[in-house]
Amino acid sequence: MPQFPVPPESSGFPLAGGEPSKEDEATRLRDILQLRFTDLFASLPAHTLEPISPESPWKRLLKMAGYAGLRLVGNVFRKVRNPEDLRGKVWLYVVSQNNYDSLHFLREALSDTVLVAGQSKQIGRYNGAVNRLSLRRKLLYYGQLPRVFRALWRTEGERASRFFDLIFNAVGYYEVYRRALRHYRPQAVVFANDHNDDARALLLACQAEGVPTAYVQHATVSTSFPPLGFGLSLLEGQDALDKYRQCGPIAGQVALVGMPKADAFLARRNLAPAVCRVALACNTLDDTAAITTTLDYLLTEFPNLTFTIRPHPGDTRDFSFLATRHPALQFSDARKQNVFEFLSAHDALMAADTSTHLEATLLNLASVYFRFGSHGIADDYYGYVAHGLIEQADTLPELAGWLRRMQLAKPADLYQRAAYYNATLGTPNEGHSQQRAAQVLQQWLAKTAPMAEA
Repeated sequence: MPQFPVPPESSGFPLAGGEPSKEDEATRLRDILQLRFTDLFASLPAHTLEPISPESPWKRLLKMAGYAGLRLVGNVFRKVRNPEDLRGKVWLYVVSQNNYDSLHFLREALSDTVLVAGQSKQIGRYNGAVNRLSLRRKLLYYGQLPRVFRALWRTEGERASRFFDLIFNAVGYYEVYRRALRHYRPQAVVFANDHNDDARALLLACQAEGVPTAYVQHATVSTSFPPLGFGLSLLEGQDALDKYRQCGPIAGQVALVGMPKADAFLARRNLAPAVCRVALACNTLDDTAAITTTLDYLLTEFPNLTFTIRPHPGDTRDFSFLATRHPALQFSDARKQNVFEFLSAHDALMAADTSTHLEATLLNLASVYFRFGSHGIADDYYGYVAHGLIEQADTLPELAGWLRRMQLAKPADLYQRAAYYNATLGTPNEGHSQQRAAQVLQQWLAKTAPMAEA
């Protein structure tokens, strides 16, 4: 299995020593929030940004008040009681349902592992299945907010004001997580997210406290992500490594292990010679009106095909009106059904910017890139079309033409296109990525944990 030794894990903050100086607070918050200050984030469509950071200043203030009441003050009165002891264990830190799906295999493969999340973090259907890190003391660190904001205003300008609510939310994570690390002294922390605010804060806290960190890629990555800063990074394939090299210097060791979460499904590739069942996956980037127009067109043009729509698990929009509009349309609840289980029931996928294209191709579904409306994200954001993984349709007639071709004959070897994204594809390790990832991680822990204890 390819492994790439590179310089050791490093940070701009002191290791296993005293608290950082006051001058470091703004630098640290900028590092935690760096994705929020990028052109990419600022260019997200309004309907995508709205639930994250509302356009209206008054709504942002209301959202901050709700966060302060429910999270900051609310957490003070909710004591965390975990079913498992977190001391000296390997933490599998999750920030979403998808993260849980990507790391749970390590819970079964390695001893002394525990699944961990922030106190009030929503983990979908797994909310009750993870241990919690108390955030009761987060409120104590808001005295730094005025000077942090002034410093960020000098470096980020108007974006510091526009995303003041996100700055507000991020304050205190780092300090609380440093305290938790000192209390529990985990062997290591394994992440499946490298860019969310709370995950970034815990990563920096681990670096400051000398706690080893590892990363398991959970979805296709972007060149807009922060540079890899983990002691060990388990990536799916060459695509991820090439993109992270563009993000900046890579810290620690890198191994290409394939896609662990796909192992159980690779033997169930779609062998249908033609397309009869079509999946449509959408996320918060996609416009509701454009999704509706597309379905209106497709269900009229292809009355004999079965169509299923699957919104992203983080999409809070109500699509129930589509059931009234199209009684034949089927629905998949991403909060309840695994993405591979969903794809296994279909022959083709239509979607825009989502890593579901890769998962579909691995299962030998015909997959096409089609944008539901216009937004600020670059066309073919993940590069799937450019690298020949999938085809592209720019108009509804082009989409219909592609689907008619797939109705006549679906290629039997589509999955082979995914080799650039999945390092185990076509090798003896195909379907054994979980074992490979666990083996590499275990070997790394055996070398790293004694050093951390020393």
